[in-house]
Amino acid sequence: MKLDGKVALVTGAGRGIGRAIANALAREGCQLMLASRTESQLESAAEEIAAKGTDVDFLAVDVGEVPPVQALFTRLVDRFHRLDILVNNAGAFDGGPIDQLSIETWDRVIATNLRGPFLCTQSAMKIMKGQGGGRIINVGSISAQRVRPDTAPYCVSKHGIWGLTQATALEGRDHGITCCCLHPGNTRVERRMESGLETDEEPMIEMEDVAEVALLMATLPPNAQMMEAIVLPHQQLYVGRG
Repeated sequence: MKLDGKVALVTGAGRGIGRAIANALAREGCQLMLASRTESQLESAAEEIAAKGTDVDFLAVDVGEVPPVQALFTRLVDRFHRLDILVNNAGAFDGGPIDQLSIETWDRVIATNLRGPFLCTQSAMKIMKGQGGGRIINVGSISAQRVRPDTAPYCVSKHGIWGLTQATALEGRDHGITCCCLHPGNTRVERRMESGLETDEEPMIEMEDVAEVALLMATLPPNAQMMEAIVLPHQQLYVGRG
């Protein structure tokens, strides 16, 4: 129960990596606020976590928009009165050849993957500064370092997440606020299976594998932080990939 008495907000928590991270945090006694766009998925995740005896709440929001994020943090403070851990996990994946990419696609991915984490970080830091510290974990991607064709919005947003991580860590240092970035490789999430990306050609790790690294980041001693972590199948092409 390393997180007993702590409160965490996890975005994109209705399914996938976010849900796995929320379950891992709950296992260590953390109280949880869950957020994503889809209320039915959030309700299912909250029921699953509450069954472990965890105090949990949820709110369906679009993290790329200011009023919903403000409403989310108001609900969080009203319910739990503090915030110890923010996990910026909400994400969108879309793309295509740059010369054929619509502005709508670009804006949607950037809003979810980069604007959303900024808005949540901004609100979280106001709370964390007032209480004397906290941890922020940004879920990036190995696409922040090794890009693939036809994924410009996604790759650019994940490059931006690494920049946001460093800026947040620097500004949070004097306030007891740490910020780190978790870069997953190929992970067996629902989106891959639904879109046909799940193939025998690409090695995969499980969502729970990624969640264990996030949990490690969240449970380090207060004077330590893991600035960046890359977790991927050991056979996935990464070094030398271009």
